[in-house]
Amino acid sequence: MNDTTIKSDIVRSHWTLRLTPKSVWPYIKLARLDRPIGVWLLLFPCWWSLAMAVSVPGTDLPYGTFLWLLLLFGAGALVMRGAGCTFNDIVDRDFDIKVARTSDRPIPSGQVTTRQAIAFLGLQLFIGLIILLQFNFYAVAVGVASLLLVFTYPFMKRITYWPQAWLGLTFNWGALVGWAVVQAGLDWPALILYAAGIAWTLGYDTIYAHQDKEDDALIGVKSTALKFGNATKPWLWLFYALTSLMLAAAGTSLELPWPYWLALAAVSAHFCWQIVTLDMDDPHDCLSKFKSNRQVGWILFVGLLVSNGI
Repeated sequence: MNDTTIKSDIVRSHWTLRLTPKSVWPYIKLARLDRPIGVWLLLFPCWWSLAMAVSVPGTDLPYGTFLWLLLLFGAGALVMRGAGCTFNDIVDRDFDIKVARTSDRPIPSGQVTTRQAIAFLGLQLFIGLIILLQFNFYAVAVGVASLLLVFTYPFMKRITYWPQAWLGLTFNWGALVGWAVVQAGLDWPALILYAAGIAWTLGYDTIYAHQDKEDDALIGVKSTALKFGNATKPWLWLFYALTSLMLAAAGTSLELPWPYWLALAAVSAHFCWQIVTLDMDDPHDCLSKFKSNRQVGWILFVGLLVSNGI
């Protein structure tokens, strides 16, 4: 963006920076630990899937084990989102220096070298593998398969106006892993939930992409925000309607009780609020609406917990 009020996406006052020595700040920024919204958006499909999987008749998962799985997925989302962002910054370093919002990220600004970033990426992937190996073989295999999506996503914006669709495939893979951890396989509710997550991502990341549409157009980077332009809102209605419908289909397939449906109604209302009040030409509002999807995640997750009597 050329707006001087949006020159950087670095959160300079975040507690992770205040409580750590300056020598590790570049790595915190590489992993986006100062901007945890991405962790939440990666984590919620995992948690939703876990909560749906334990509702399958005949599933006997101790409460303590369920809590442990929530923690493992939380740690995994933190590490793998960081790994994805680090790899993205390595690949996009020549683009980032041309965009005001990203020009002072650690690599283009010279705070870390590309070699140091690669080493940091390797460390995060190693930790992620350790976490993944705590699960059953089927879940491990499903989790490893996600790496193909993770490492191809940064290149999608160069070749298609639909990189948000690829992000949806990537960011919601945990919906499959979460189900596989509990059920040691994949069933229709998990696949429907995965599809719902893809539609959800298409919605919120299109909103996010409107922050960079001017710079993206100048440097040749593609996005759904550029493809849709002023016609974005009808597409958002479609994406969020599909999200709600597929979440409803997943709930129906599992015969979930009324708390889930109340939560889904609240989620659908939140989607309507996002679209109706969105100002696509205000980067601050786009970022705010994007971040508000954390509430979507919590609302549905709490609804699932209450539905399961947890």
